[in-house]
Amino acid sequence: MKLHNDRKTVVMVVDDAVDSIRMINDAMEEAGMTVLVALEGNQALTISQNITPDVVLMDALMPHMDGFETCRRLKENPAFADIPIIFMTGLSDTEHVVMGLNAGGVDYVTKPINTTELLARMDVHLTNARMTRSARSALDTAGQNLFAVDREGNLLWGTPQVCQYLPDAAHAEFSDVRARLGEWLGHSPDPGHSMPLEIMGVARSVEFLALVDNREYLLRLKTPQNQNSATAALRQRFELTMRESDVLLWIANGKTNREIGQILDMSPRTVNKHLEQVFRKLGVENRTAAAASAIRLLAIQ
Repeated sequence: MKLHNDRKTVVMVVDDAVDSIRMINDAMEEAGMTVLVALEGNQALTISQNITPDVVLMDALMPHMDGFETCRRLKENPAFADIPIIFMTGLSDTEHVVMGLNAGGVDYVTKPINTTELLARMDVHLTNARMTRSARSALDTAGQNLFAVDREGNLLWGTPQVCQYLPDAAHAEFSDVRARLGEWLGHSPDPGHSMPLEIMGVARSVEFLALVDNREYLLRLKTPQNQNSATAALRQRFELTMRESDVLLWIANGKTNREIGQILDMSPRTVNKHLEQVFRKLGVENRTAAAASAIRLLAIQ
C-alpha cells in the first residue's frame, strides 16, 4: 500500500523489540517511506533534536523511559505539535489507551501489528497533519504569527514561524516566557491588548486575540518589525527621543541598566541619563512606574 504523498514520508519507529522493528521497517519501506529507528525513549529524543519525522510509531512499554513519557517529552518540542504519534501496544485495556491519548498520541494499534491497517491509519493522520500545517503556514504567509497556550502559559500549538522564535520547552528561558504569559493571562486581558515580552534576547510583544473553547488562549507574536511601531508609539505619546524610547521599551521588559547598555551598546551611566529624562517626561519617580506606564500604553496599541 503506497501512501498518497509526493515526497518520501519519514517515520520514526520507537520500539525495543527487534523483530517488531524489522517487520514494520519492511512494511514502511515497501510503502515508499524512510524509516528512523530508536530502540528506547532517550534515543528518540536525541533523534528529534536533529530530525522532525512526519509520523511516529511508539511502543507503549519500554525500559528506562516508557512510550507515554517519551510522547510527552516529544510534544514539549513545538516542532512536534502537529506530528501524529501512534501507539503500538499489546495493552488494549481502557486505562492504557487513555494514557496514550492523554500523553499526546492520536491513535493506537494493538500487537501483533496488522501492517495494512497501520498504513491506512497513518495515511489518515498524515493527511490531517499536513492540512493543519498548510493552514498554519498560510497564516504565517499572511503575517499572522499565531500560537495558543493554556492558562499556565504552556504552548499548545503555533504556526511554523512562531515555533522558530519560541524557545524549546527544555530551554531554561521557556520557563520565564511561560511564567510571564501565565501571569499576564491571569489578569484576563481584553482582546487586542498586548504585553512586551523578551524572547531569546529580542524585544517582542504578544497580543491576546481570544479565548477558544474556554481553554486555548489565542495569541499573536509581534516580530521586531512590529516592534518599531511600539517604540514609535512610546516616542509619540511621551515625546521621547529615539534612544529614550528604546530604553523605556527595555525597562518594560524588566532589564537592568547594565543589560540595556549591553543591548543598546551604551554605558550604564548613559542609560541612567536617558532614564532621568524618561522619568521627567512621564512624570514618574522610578523605573517601576515608568515600566507600568509603557505597558499600559502598549496594551491598547
